[in-house]
Amino acid sequence: QVQLVESGGGLVQAGGSLRLSCTASGLTFSTYGMGWFRQAPGKEREFVAAISWSDRSTNYAASVKGRFTISRDITRNTVNLQMNSLKPEDTAVYYCARTARAFGGPEVSEYEYDYWGQGTQVTVSS
Repeated sequence: QVQLVESGGGLVQAGGSLRLSCTASGLTFSTYGMGWFRQAPGKEREFVAAISWSDRSTNYAASVKGRFTISRDITRNTVNLQMNSLKPEDTAVYYCARTARAFGGPEVSEYEYDYWGQGTQVTVSS
């Protein structure tokens, strides 16, 4: 069974940190790019961060650059998103996804991804 399972979400005060994890099972992980997206209430899903299959390249949304860091642990089939200096506007459901194309780059468009997790809620209070 193909699964991407996010964890690590929760409630945090502004300025705090959270570390999200996404564990993959039932699918090839090491030769695909991975990404994080988020969707706030009443808004469209938006790109947050992505990492290439080789881990050599990353992309970040301008709104999170310098505060969030994406990384991958091949041995655990896990991609992580370290979120620091959180702001109330970071409140959203966060989703991880795998690129549709093998040996993919740190894709920004959600249409470049085929498998998605169910999401984890992040709430930042002011």
